Amino acid sequence: MAKTAKSSPQPRQPGTKSIPRLKQKYQSEILPKLLVDYKNSMAVPRVSKVVLNMGVGAATQNSKLLDAAVVELTQISGQKVVVTRARKSISNFKLRAGVPIGCSVTLRGDRAFFFLDKLFNIVIPRIRDFRGLSPKSFDGRGNYSLGLQEQLVFPEIKYDQVEKVLGMNITIVTTAKTDGQAQELLTLLGMPFRRTQKN
Repeated sequence: MAKTAKSSPQPRQPGTKSIPRLKQKYQSEILPKLLVDYKNSMAVPRVSKVVLNMGVGAATQNSKLLDAAVVELTQISGQKVVVTRARKSISNFKLRAGVPIGCSVTLRGDRAFFFLDKLFNIVIPRIRDFRGLSPKSFDGRGNYSLGLQEQLVFPEIKYDQVEKVLGMNITIVTTAKTDGQAQELLTLLGMPFRRTQKN
């Protein structure tokens, strides 16, 4: 009797990856809910990108601080970062144009969803005395910016390996046409806004 070949598990196809949990939530729950107020799915607000920016003013005196910031922002974002340079000279701060003073990275697509999921559910709850994000930090065009005082709230950063405690600015860019539309989108995604008291 001929032996039957044992079925082996199918190998993972090259280039395949898991869909971010937050992206699945947007497609299955949030999009249908928002679609009620829009003519078609293309008009529904969505997150277009997330920009992380870390300023290292002390790098003008100690270049190792900038090197450390680049490594840490790369760990946090999972993507190669870009070193930012001073646009103009400021004598009071002993700053010359072209000198490296920080680093930034722009996340799009799945990377943006992975980062936002981590930000909303892991990072922000670790902020000391956190009472919710201000709903007044929109720019009037549907984009939201928030500042973190230290990079230690990210799980990738080890306290004993930090050269200097640094803050960072996070900007969430959406396709919303108004701040109200953007706030509704981010709230549904899980962004913990501070509750405003009603008179």
